Amino acid sequence: MRLSRSLAPVTAALAVVLSLPSAALAPARADDSTPAPTFGAACRTSVEGSHVVAYCHNPYVDTDRVRLHIECARWWDIDTDSAPVDTDAAMTVRLTGRCWKEIRSVWISHQRVR
Repeated sequence: MRLSRSLAPVTAALAVVLSLPSAALAPARADDSTPAPTFGAACRTSVEGSHVVAYCHNPYVDTDRVRLHIECARWWDIDTDSAPVDTDAAMTVRLTGRCWKEIRSVWISHQRVR
């Protein structure tokens, strides 16, 4: 009697799984009709106090022009944008910037160079 009680939930779960359509159980496949992106440096940023350091590495053939943008937290502190830096294939660049006080947000912009 105890064996049938412990098998009841397992049997119910198995019945539910077997009744699902096969598409619901199959892992999602990548769509072969759209090519993978082949542009854009991978960037990582680090914020310490009021200083920002970003490293951008471009694994692709096309040159990526990157810029560091910093938004400061205080209304009187001037937001800054770095000079654009061309990141050629297999190249890593370092971008730095700062605010006088706290930093609200940091982001990197990318531009394809032809």
